[in-house]
Amino acid sequence: MPPILPNQPKLTLEGALAVLNAARRRAQQLGVPMIIAVVDDGGHLLAFVREDGAKLSSIPIAIAKAECAALRRQPTGPPMKGSEPDLLLALSLAIGSHAHQTPIRGGIPLLVDGVCVGAIGVSNGSEEQDTDVARAGAAALEGF
Repeated sequence: MPPILPNQPKLTLEGALAVLNAARRRAQQLGVPMIIAVVDDGGHLLAFVREDGAKLSSIPIAIAKAECAALRRQPTGPPMKGSEPDLLLALSLAIGSHAHQTPIRGGIPLLVDGVCVGAIGVSNGSEEQDTDVARAGAAALEGF
């Protein structure tokens, strides 16, 4: 392995805003005001919006979902034990990671050519709605 990674893709502010705006369009289609956070590959906030009517309590949840998806390079959600969520493991991971692990769905990594360049986290709807909106945002980077 080389000592540096040349030509590593990075998420720009323009890219983060494209992700955020695509997610907002989907949220508007669903009729659910959302909190949307977009972070870089290290989990640092690049773009954020709290739509009118979204709950203030959803702000840290959306950011946590985005951070977790970026740092773990996978969608957020509970660890599974067979076909059931493993609640004890989910709580243990959340505590052990100082809340950098969340069992709540709605965080999606942003991938370009298989490389994680960041993530999006969405909160304020159901987990299905949050995930749907996050996927719509992530789709904005397809083709880059």
